[in-house]
Amino acid sequence: MKNKGNFVGLVPFLVFVGIYLGSGILLNARGVEMAFYQLPAPVAALIGIICAFLLFKGSIEEKFKTFVEGCGHADIIVMCIIYLLAGAFGGVSSAMGGVDSVVNAGLTFIPPQFIPAGLFLIGAFIATATGTSVGSIVALGPVAVGLAEKGGLSLPITLAAVMGGAMFGDNLSIISDTTIAATRTQGVEMKDKFKANIKLAAPAAIITLGLLLVMGRPETIAEVESYSYSLVKVLPYLMVLILAVAGMNVFAVLTGGIVLSGVIGIAYGDFTLLGLGTEVYNGFSKMQEIFLLSLLTGGLAHMVTKAGGIQWLLDMVEKRVTGRRSAQLGVASLVSLTDAAVANNTVAIIINGSLAKTLGEKYGVDGKRNAALLDIFSCIVQGIIPYGAQMLILLSFTNGAVTPFQVIPLLWYQQLLAVFALVSIARDREVKEAVTA
Repeated sequence: MKNKGNFVGLVPFLVFVGIYLGSGILLNARGVEMAFYQLPAPVAALIGIICAFLLFKGSIEEKFKTFVEGCGHADIIVMCIIYLLAGAFGGVSSAMGGVDSVVNAGLTFIPPQFIPAGLFLIGAFIATATGTSVGSIVALGPVAVGLAEKGGLSLPITLAAVMGGAMFGDNLSIISDTTIAATRTQGVEMKDKFKANIKLAAPAAIITLGLLLVMGRPETIAEVESYSYSLVKVLPYLMVLILAVAGMNVFAVLTGGIVLSGVIGIAYGDFTLLGLGTEVYNGFSKMQEIFLLSLLTGGLAHMVTKAGGIQWLLDMVEKRVTGRRSAQLGVASLVSLTDAAVANNTVAIIINGSLAKTLGEKYGVDGKRNAALLDIFSCIVQGIIPYGAQMLILLSFTNGAVTPFQVIPLLWYQQLLAVFALVSIARDREVKEAVTA
């Protein structure tokens, strides 16, 4: 028996999103840098939880039990453990010089006239292998700016190439928190989501590469220096990528990646055995915010669901949903609007995950398709909004020489991905009658 829809049940969630968004808007108006990241998301979630305890019926003990049940849900715990392992792998691999080797090897072998397209490919590989668009941008941004200045390249196009590659990898990486959140909320395997996702991302990436090869050519060809790199240090990223796509258990893949990176780091003298333990813990620490956010929003979502808030929202969406296509458009619209509001693609996926799963079950949209749509549209929006961390960090390397609105029109990958995704929805075979819940 489903809960009766109740708008009051949704209020704590709206408080969470409203405080998170409102603080960003207010601080941005005051000229604060990285305004949308000054208030940690878990704190905003905690305020929403307090609101739920005040608004919902029942004793404190009953409400706390509901909250803990949500926090301890198997999907939430699995998600959190994967976050920790992904953070550890990224931390150990970076400490042993893996990211630097990937960047330097690519830049050494790419001819100057192909630098923008090359930066897109390197950024895509780094983000896919490490699971972070921000990490890819941080690694490539300063080099990209220097190459653009020395090689006579358009700086906005060069920056757009870095951003496009980073978001491509973030969207597809099996250790990205967006992928983890999308697959766990929809109850599907990462390899299945990857296969559904790559069908839309690959054509967009190929066309983007073509545009970068034509539009990104420098006025004069400048020499690019050779950089120091080690192919051995690239191996952990290749192993994780290959084994994950092959379908090996994600826990085994990430643990294997940590061990291989650790062995290489110790062999090359990048850290000691004790230092390896420190780097693993540092990787855990970097996942603290998303770990806490997943726990807290899991508990909040369970309280909101039990109070009828999700059912109320579902009822509102369903009034405009008539079948598979409109259900998919609903999922795409909800996650896009949420990401634009909170400037965090993982948060957007977590917020809309349960709703997307319910719509999918009722209208015959399978989980891997829903997971792909959640990840795709959240990454599209996150890679375009001028106040997102990715854009703010990328432009910080130019010292004010480039504005977001010079780069946004050149974000061809995000634009093409949106087109391919929408066309795929429009061409999806409609079913005459919805699947009964």
